[in-house]
Amino acid sequence: MKMLYNIGVRMYGGGIRLAAFFSPKAQKWVNGRKDIFKNIAKTVEKGAIWIHVASLGEFEQGRPLIEKIKKEQPKQKILLTFFSPSGYELRKNYALADFVYYLPLDTKHNAQKFIELTQPSLAVFVKYEFWYHYINELEQQKIPLISISTLFRPSQIFFQWYGSWYKKILLKFDHFFVQNKISLDLLKKHQIKNSIISGDTRVDRVWSIKKNAKDFPMIAAFKNDESLLVIGSSWQPDEAIIAEFCKKNQPLPFKIIIAPHEIDDKHIQQIINQLPKSIHAIRYSNSNQSTIAQANILIIDNIGMLSGLYRYGNWAYIGGAFGKGLHNTLEPITFGLPVIFGPKYQKFEEANWLVENGGGFTIQDQADFEKMILKLQLPDFHEKASKKALTYIQNNRGATDLIWQYLEGNNLLKSTQNI
Repeated sequence: MKMLYNIGVRMYGGGIRLAAFFSPKAQKWVNGRKDIFKNIAKTVEKGAIWIHVASLGEFEQGRPLIEKIKKEQPKQKILLTFFSPSGYELRKNYALADFVYYLPLDTKHNAQKFIELTQPSLAVFVKYEFWYHYINELEQQKIPLISISTLFRPSQIFFQWYGSWYKKILLKFDHFFVQNKISLDLLKKHQIKNSIISGDTRVDRVWSIKKNAKDFPMIAAFKNDESLLVIGSSWQPDEAIIAEFCKKNQPLPFKIIIAPHEIDDKHIQQIINQLPKSIHAIRYSNSNQSTIAQANILIIDNIGMLSGLYRYGNWAYIGGAFGKGLHNTLEPITFGLPVIFGPKYQKFEEANWLVENGGGFTIQDQADFEKMILKLQLPDFHEKASKKALTYIQNNRGATDLIWQYLEGNNLLKSTQNI
């Protein structure tokens, strides 16, 4: 089975290199790893705390711990690695990380070379990151390893009859900080007892965003005392639903902000072309204080604003759940916005809770969306849903402090005590 794993990893790497000839994202994946060991050897100081994330969403889960480390031990060095270009390209200049790199492909040679060059004092893997050779090498070098904001499901390879060889790597972690009881119970069932329920560190992150939320005078001018629906991280199926709603409901009963996941000009124009001609849609980059107030729909064509825009909304629709998976619902609910999303949300702890408790609502099509948005315009219904959304945030803060207490209590920060 290990041989199959190694073959699979190498085939994946080969496939990405082939894809790089016609895919800009794959090209970034390949180019970002060129001369990586030479660059690491020149720049990375040994003894840093290594935090590894897959992409942007997982970075947001690791970020609160990075902030906590830098607050408590400002001189402690942080090595941050990404697997995906979508995370690395957006956060390669993150101020609180001293060294930011792609993670080399998980081969035995790469893992040995990476650990030899960096010699981290502590490794923190976020959520679903379980790289066989890196984990083995960390154990052999006696470097502490923890997993945070982790989720386990019975369908994962660790818990299948053919995955027992891979399950052994879970025994090499010093501790798991899992998001829910299902994850905790699965580990215990398989005799892995070094775990606690901490919740999701992203809750601490979105709470911090709320406390430090910026004012956006242009957004206030756009809303102009009207109700506002914020569409976050939308994909084409989500945008088709919104376009159909706009065609059937003219004039629009409220203002709409659309912040698409992809912001290239072609996609932005596709969104505009779907909307009825009578709808006045405007790009944020083309707007000013006077023109923005006249628009019905505002399209956000930049990255970085969305999390702060929810403070102006009354409801949110979060994209992705008609495709690979739901995007971030924590950002809107921390402002008390009830959330609507598509049918593929089951892998997300907070989304399951919201659906079960009435703070979030799943839809199958445009008709469902229209029924739901009509309900949410009823003051009593909206108030109850808003309170439920906020309850999730209030009940799940504090994961970062739990992790910090564990690290301090088990002397896993000992290399930094004299910093």
